[in-house]
Amino acid sequence: MLPSADQQEILRRRTFAIISHPDAGKTTLTEKLLLYGGAIHVAGAVKSNKIRKTATSDWMEIEKQRGISVATSVMGFDYRRVAGDSHAQQDNTIYHINILDTPGHQDFAEDTFRTLTAVDSAIVVIDSAKGVETQTRRLMEVCRMRKTPVMVFMNKMDREGKDPFDLMDEAEKELGIHCTPVTWANGQGLKFESVFALNNRPKDLSAKLQEDLEIIDEVYPAFDREAYLRGDLAPVFFGSAYKTVGVQELLDFLVANAPSPLPVTAEERNVEPMEDKFTAFCFKIHANMDPNHRSCIAFFKICSGKFLRNTYYYHVRKDQQMRFAAPTCFMAQKKETVDEAFAGDVVGLPDTGNFKIGDTLTAGEKLHFKGLPSFSPEMFKYIDNADPMKQKQLDKGVNQLMDEGVAQLFVSQLNGRKIIGTVGQLQFEVIQYRLEHEYQAKCKWQPLQMYKACWIESNDAAELDTFKKRKAQYMATDKEGRDVFMADSAYVLSMAQQDYKHITFHFTSEF
Repeated sequence: MLPSADQQEILRRRTFAIISHPDAGKTTLTEKLLLYGGAIHVAGAVKSNKIRKTATSDWMEIEKQRGISVATSVMGFDYRRVAGDSHAQQDNTIYHINILDTPGHQDFAEDTFRTLTAVDSAIVVIDSAKGVETQTRRLMEVCRMRKTPVMVFMNKMDREGKDPFDLMDEAEKELGIHCTPVTWANGQGLKFESVFALNNRPKDLSAKLQEDLEIIDEVYPAFDREAYLRGDLAPVFFGSAYKTVGVQELLDFLVANAPSPLPVTAEERNVEPMEDKFTAFCFKIHANMDPNHRSCIAFFKICSGKFLRNTYYYHVRKDQQMRFAAPTCFMAQKKETVDEAFAGDVVGLPDTGNFKIGDTLTAGEKLHFKGLPSFSPEMFKYIDNADPMKQKQLDKGVNQLMDEGVAQLFVSQLNGRKIIGTVGQLQFEVIQYRLEHEYQAKCKWQPLQMYKACWIESNDAAELDTFKKRKAQYMATDKEGRDVFMADSAYVLSMAQQDYKHITFHFTSEF
């Protein structure tokens, strides 16, 4: 086990993701949490004429231009709960908070799914006017599958929207989790109250608030931290991130009740955070974080132990020892070199092509962390060079952007052309923009009618070889050189599955 001082460092960590449907206010909430934590001095906006400063977590140029988040941002800061916090017993702990602000757009859902493997809890943001939307429901399914403890922030309560009780009923039905209110917005004017603080029932309560509290007492369970940690109960907060209502209560409640780093399951065994041996896995790679140096950063979630700068660690996939002279911690794009980090932290390691999503670093043990899949794309296009003088820049840009895992590269066996597969049109636009502005390379797209790409394997080498020869026009390889069957219709795929019983067709590819 680690020394007690290192154990205390781990216990003060809170690592969580903020997830939502687009435009629910997720990035605005992140900005206000950073503001309360003292990490920034002026909260920005995703896209606003009222605030000239852009959001800290939306640092990429295309995010500033489009007013959307297209990549997970990692931000860490220290925080001490405010005096008068009535949610739990007072303490003087200075907590270290790691926020992972995820993309809300469904085209970038894979990035969010993989981010959820690197956190110990999550905040789900719901637009009170729109209620629970499809993308939020999908993300919550991942949280339930992983038993991730979830808090809910009902945002934009300063606007005309749904009744708070209706919102909680909808959340319980659509998200499949029991809700218990912690804070309450009393009317559109946002006379904001904490349900916990109102348990004493002061005499000057409005009749409406008194009635609401009586309903809460009768209908909703009291907060049970163990039920929350099991993923069975969601504390609900009502407020407005834009007007900074209910945000500090959310942050204070989170540090008091959200879990410190949790055990992580590897293929070989469960990894406990307090183990003295260091382990970590790569859940994200970001290309070109510093355009001046064309640098790539691999983001590692530390699962156990303590990470030390300039110390040799074992790269399991490459079967070699590596050390890192410039590990970094983050405030979105801004980074600082760190000498040490602990279980629960996210560190960035400079990547010159050594890492892939899913890679493991350990103190020497062979461990493999799973649950970081790549899903079969739904849209396909040929990518061609629009400037013959920039072929090298285009190749480098495509290779680095594909390493991020938000799109996939295939090479057709029929004609040798490169194919990009995505889950949505927006990804093509982002790739084209980033190639031009970050790599000074221009591309053009050619539509490709394709139904599904699936990875194939078989224990019957003869049948696999026959299949690849007969289906040569449909065959491709991915970036790792694996065989991919690219069916142009549901019928072609169905017939292939029916005719070749000894071949397995995979619709996800584990990194």
